[in-house]
Formats: sequence, C-alpha cells, structure tokens
Amino acid sequence: MRIFVTGATGFVGSAIVQELLGAGHHVLGLARSEAAAQTLTAAGAEVHRGSLDDLDSLRRGAAASDGVIHCAFIHDFTQYAAAAEADRRAVEAVGAALAGSDRPFIVTSGFAGLTRQGDFMTEEDTLDPNLPAMRHSEGAALALVPQGVRAMVMRLAASVHDKGDHGFVPTLIAIARQKGVAAYIGDGSNRWPAVHRLDAAHLYRLALENGTAGARYHGVADAGIPMRDIAAVIGRHLNVPVASVTQEEAPAHFGWMAGFAGLDLAASSSLTQQRLSWHPSHPALFPDLEQGHYFTAHTI
Repeated sequence: MRIFVTGATGFVGSAIVQELLGAGHHVLGLARSEAAAQTLTAAGAEVHRGSLDDLDSLRRGAAASDGVIHCAFIHDFTQYAAAAEADRRAVEAVGAALAGSDRPFIVTSGFAGLTRQGDFMTEEDTLDPNLPAMRHSEGAALALVPQGVRAMVMRLAASVHDKGDHGFVPTLIAIARQKGVAAYIGDGSNRWPAVHRLDAAHLYRLALENGTAGARYHGVADAGIPMRDIAAVIGRHLNVPVASVTQEEAPAHFGWMAGFAGLDLAASSSLTQQRLSWHPSHPALFPDLEQGHYFTAHTI
C-alpha cells in the first residue's frame, strides 16, 4: 500500500517509516523543510511537501494514498491548546479526503481525559465528557467513521522511549539537572505508561493492515511506572537528591510539565495485544534508561 505519513521525520514517525518500508509498503512522507525532504529521500520514502497547518497539502497527500498514519504534532507544550486545535483541524482535513473510501486512517492520541473503569485504563474506556479534553484528535477521528473512513485511534504511552528521545522523560532529566533535584509530586504514586519506539512503530503497521474502524489501540508496554521510581532513577544517574514537591510547588519546579507530571495515566494494552497479535519485544523503560544514553546529553 501507499501510505501517507505525517510527522514522518519525527522520533516516532521515522521509526514508522522504516517499519512500513521494511514490510513492503510505499511511504509518502510529509516534509515541511528541505532538510526533512532529504531525510525522507535517504530513508527510501517519497516526499510530499507541506505542513500540519497547510490543510490543502494534507488533503492532497491523503487523496493520493491508500491509507494515512497521522503522528505529527506541534510539540510546543507552552501553547498546548493551540497545538491541540491545529491537530484537530489536520485530522478533519485528512478525513475529508478519505470520506467514503473505507481507507485506513490511524490518528495518534494519548490517555489524559479518559474515563477509568478500573485501576488501569483500557481500550474500552472513552473520553470523559466531564473532563476538559487535552487533545482533540480522538474525538475528531472517531467522528469520521460514519463518513466511511476506517479511522482508528492509537493512544500512545506518555513515554515513547529509545535513543534520540526528546519527550517527557528527557524533559524531567533536564529539569533535574537545572534544579539540582529529581522531583515528583506528592507521594509520587501516580503512574506513567511507556513503550519502546520500535514496538510502537510495529503496532502502527499492524493496525494499518488489520485494524477495524472505530477501534482504539494502546501503544503501551509498561502499564504504569510510579513517578517516584522514575525520579529515583534520574536522581541516581545524575547524582542529585530525590524529593517530593507539593501540588502548589509543582509549577515553580516543573514549569509547563507540572500539568503532566502529576497525572496518573496507567493503562493496559491487553486487548490491543490480543486483537492485533502485538507483543512488545524491545527493552522496557528502566532497562533503556540504564543503557545511559538518556544521560549523556545535557539538552533535550
């Protein structure tokens, strides 16, 4: 199949591109710069020039493809509401191009704002109407199903980890370097799920090939790691103390990360593993952290 991938040169997207090419698919990758275009060409993908804000380019890329994987996001968490709105518009633009075709469309989302029926969120849990949506992609994707789009939601773990990660865990490491303490909020019992980048990429391909319309899949290997345990590993590697901060102290310590550092996002992927025969095989978060590459650079 010819698959249009947004975010194709990003941390997760570049792994998805390699996964798709390795399975014999043709990849059309979105590129907003000449450097990104060169990266895609070197990887063996076809280049489609455009950006997340260029809705016409998204519609053209989708129309020219047999399916779409959307993993681009504007990672400016200081302007998160604007980034989430841009994401929603992008999903709707792609969906308009795919309407009535039953072509697969995988949209990336997360776990914040979901209902929780048990200790761990499952694929059956839905968006909680009583909570403010932190990201609009899931609702926008599922609204496309009645329009004849085989839309699916990929809920990715808070930590998608591997060498080259520049997400939440590297941000926590950078804050600990700056503040001289590896902190967690309250008793630190709130949990984050995690998944290795290559396991996530494999899951995207399985969903593309075998997923069903309206399905919600969980890109989760570690179901829930307590934040105090993550802080302990960071503190040990940086040789800084580990300490609790209160909810009131969290914004001063974590900055924009405060809203995420206190969330309990524990989630299961049992149904995803059963339905797509997905079996994570790469290192879990802590073994990955112990390899040391997260602590060799001083910037994220």
